[in-house]
Order: sequence, then structure tokens, then C-alpha cells
Amino acid sequence: MVPRQVRHGVTASAPVRRPYCALDVAAERGDVKSRTLHETLLVTVFGQGMTESRYDVAVLVPCYNEARAIAKVVADFRAALPDATIYVYDNNSTDGTVEAALRAGAVVRRETHQGKGHVVRRMFNDIEADIYVLVDGDATYDAPSAPAMIEKLIGDRLDMVVASRIDRDAAAYRPGHRAGNHMLTAFITHIFGRAFSDILSGYRVFSRRFVKSFPILSGGFEIETELTVHALELELPVGEIPTPYYSRPAGSASKLSTWHDGFRILWTVLKLYRAERPLALFGSLGIALAIMSVGLAIPLVITYVQEGLVPRLPTAVLATGLMLVAFLSIACGLILDTVTRGRREVKLIAYLALRAPGEERRRS
Repeated sequence: MVPRQVRHGVTASAPVRRPYCALDVAAERGDVKSRTLHETLLVTVFGQGMTESRYDVAVLVPCYNEARAIAKVVADFRAALPDATIYVYDNNSTDGTVEAALRAGAVVRRETHQGKGHVVRRMFNDIEADIYVLVDGDATYDAPSAPAMIEKLIGDRLDMVVASRIDRDAAAYRPGHRAGNHMLTAFITHIFGRAFSDILSGYRVFSRRFVKSFPILSGGFEIETELTVHALELELPVGEIPTPYYSRPAGSASKLSTWHDGFRILWTVLKLYRAERPLALFGSLGIALAIMSVGLAIPLVITYVQEGLVPRLPTAVLATGLMLVAFLSIACGLILDTVTRGRREVKLIAYLALRAPGEERRRS
């Protein structure tokens, strides 16, 4: 028997049939090297059930036309996290998503600004909790993995845990989406450093400190990229757990466009690179322009030394202009880098003003 759950905890109040979950995926992939350790982790999460945790857990589900899937999402997370409050934020659905969510027992609210980023911003602003579970409403993510993700967040005192998707169905992960995710992950890794293998995962667990100090600017599906870059830029403690990923229920369709949203996400990455690494961006541009200017000027200088004349005046003007722009670009990079450091300090001050994960209840 599993100990009865304390109000606001995250454990079950009755015997639990252990579902297939993230820990099984980790064992299959070799991430958990010992079967003994594997079973110990399963006992910790599903048997004893984190009896020391008495946290308010909020499950946040942004939805747009997910009437066929939302009831299953609510039911699965209610079974995995019995005392969590499940919030469904509807984003102008027209297929009965609101009614289905209400019948399933979720707290339903609305956000009229279209786009997932707007919905997540509203949820982060409105909802007060100690731990936040963010998941899409399409029933493709594994709800039984949530206790393991929360355990990792609390046990390792992290601010974000990302579910790395391991597809269980051939149709779960479209080839275009998979290729785009790998490309963007590699690009982010090159620019900001490696921390995740799946930056576009829509299944994440956050501490209150992360949620209440994160200034969301994006309005669409690029919100996952912004969450990732924010954590990497501030060097926040984060983690990742492999979890099963399933195909959508029959009759539902993905709202993500491979090309349109892919380019939007890539554009967001470039904007974040400009905002967070201005010296690298403008410095590289300045160096490239300076090299071009020198390349154009060398033949002119040789001719001038030999003959005392500058026969190609337009080329000389172009070389001079490129060098001036190169110096301006480097100067802009230096100035913007100072501004970026100031903004980063402000973000860190807002972040450090909140209690660390695991300290909310202990100090109250």
C-alpha cells in the first residue's frame, strides 16, 4: 500500500499500478546503468511517492481545437497527479474544446490573443503554484512521466525539466518535424551551449522561481525556443528526462506547420542571438567587412606605391566605406553587449528574488 497523500502533494492515495514511464525509457536507452538503480527510482517515485513533498502543483494545458484529445489529457494527468489543479486555457477554439475540458473536470479559462506564446504568458501571469507542469493538449505526451519529472526538479533543485521525446508510434513524429528539431537543436547548441536534446518539446516542468521571473515575448510556437534560450543564457539549473511520445488521437490534426512555423522559430533564434550575443554578431560582421575592405584596398595601395596614382577612385571609395561600416559595426556590438549585460543582471535579480525549488513550503 502506498501512504495516503497529504493535500497538495504529488503522490497517489491508493495502490498504484506502475505505468510505462520515463524511467523505463531511460533504462532501455542505457541512461540508467543499473537495474537495481532503475527499480529504486521506480519505488521512490511510484511506491513511496515523494512523501516529503507538499507542493501546490498546477498542470497548464494550452489548447486550440483539441476537443478529441483534451478529455484524455485531463484524465491522464488527474490519474498521474491526483491532487494537482489542471488548468485548460482555450485559445479561440470552435470545436467544443471548452465543453470537453469542463466535462473532464478541468479549470477552464480563455485567452483571446491567438498563439501559444500568448496563452503561456497568460498562464504564467495568472496562476500561482509551487510547481508548474506545461503540456500540450493533443494527448501525445506521457502523463505518467510527470511524477518522475517533478521528482527530478525537486531532488536536484532544478528550475526546468524538459521531456525529451522518444516516439512510440511511427506517425507520432513527422520526418520534417524531426529534421527541423535536430537542426534547431544543433544551432542552439552551437550558439548557447548544450543542455537539451529536444529544445522544441512542449512537455516541461518548472519551478515557481523560473515561471515568475521569465519575461515571455514570443506569441506563437516559438515559445519553446524562448524558454530554452532563457535558461541557457542565465545558466539556470535545468535537466532532461526521456519520455514516450505518441501519435495524436484519430480525427485530430497538428496545428504546427513544418515550414511556416519552422521559419518563425529560426527567425526567433536569430533575433535571440542578436539580443543575447550582440558582440559576437556585430563583431563578426565588422571583421567580415574589414576583410573585404582590405582585399579591395591592397591592389590600390600597390598601384599607388608604384605609380603614385589611384586609377580606380570608386573602388577606393568603396573600400573606405566598408572599413568605416566595419568599425561602426564593432562599436555597435560593444555598446549593445554592455546593454545586454545590464538586462541579464536585471533578469538575474528578478530570478534570485524568488525562493529556490524545494524551499517554498520549507520556509512557509
